[in-house]
Amino acid sequence: MSHSDILVRTELVAVLVAVNQGQPRVLTTSEGRCLPAGPLENTHHSLQMGLRAWVETQTHHPIGYVEQLYTFADRSRFSAAGERIISVSYLGLTREGETPKDAGVSWQDWYRYFPWEDWREGEPALIQDYILPKLQAWASADVLSKAERWQRVCYAFGFDGAAWNEDMVLQRYELLFEAKLIPEAQRDSSDEHPGDEGKLGLPMRYDHRRILATGAARLRAKIKYRPVVFELMPPEFSLLQLQQAVEALAGRGLHKQNFRRLMEQQNLVEEAGGIVSSGAGRPAKLFRFKGDVVLERAIAGTKLPLARQAR
Repeated sequence: MSHSDILVRTELVAVLVAVNQGQPRVLTTSEGRCLPAGPLENTHHSLQMGLRAWVETQTHHPIGYVEQLYTFADRSRFSAAGERIISVSYLGLTREGETPKDAGVSWQDWYRYFPWEDWREGEPALIQDYILPKLQAWASADVLSKAERWQRVCYAFGFDGAAWNEDMVLQRYELLFEAKLIPEAQRDSSDEHPGDEGKLGLPMRYDHRRILATGAARLRAKIKYRPVVFELMPPEFSLLQLQQAVEALAGRGLHKQNFRRLMEQQNLVEEAGGIVSSGAGRPAKLFRFKGDVVLERAIAGTKLPLARQAR
């Protein structure tokens, strides 16, 4: 078969995110090894309709807010039939619901796939204890590109005085991939056994962990200028619950008083009239999202007061 005869198959992949009890969650299939996905078929009137159909068929979970994420067309992605696979990915925001029993569908904590990304309690020990020495060795292995490699490592992981940028989820994943520190870099893309869960998280089949990293990066960046986090909240919530949801997605701590002041200044929420018990403390007021905020803030933006965390 010549290059001109290669057939192309379009695969639709969903990164469906929820926040549950202060933890960021992603809907998966194949016991956590895949994202919901399926090929574009002639019966699908559009890419998005095809995506919704596959997600609902595989997981029985409806999709609410959804936006196109990225198109992956790596030359190494081929099906068993020899078709080149182009993955069109989407990011969806929803509320966590029940999953089908005995179908391999489950909600997973996304830090299970990216344990180095959770800075809510400070820098993960994994970075200094394992990732740093491994990347130092990788950078030093190539004499000609040692300086360039180390510069990339510092920029991605915040070493040597560089600041940690929570939005760079994909760059960090791809750097670990290039350094062959994760199982996906050491197997064929069609391998049905992507490796056991280790220090650097749970591997996924095909390029699904890369797609998940892309979705996490997009969402972390987006919550800073669009109030999309409200898509993940119940109709009524406390300000603490809202703050914890934002912290879960960003992987960073927020200044409590600054966060509450921001909610007042941006006029994003209004009191709902009820209260909720918050453990040993005083009952907390319940709030709800103002329905016109998305339109009002689409251009103006919303800056979140992420806490600076020292190493």
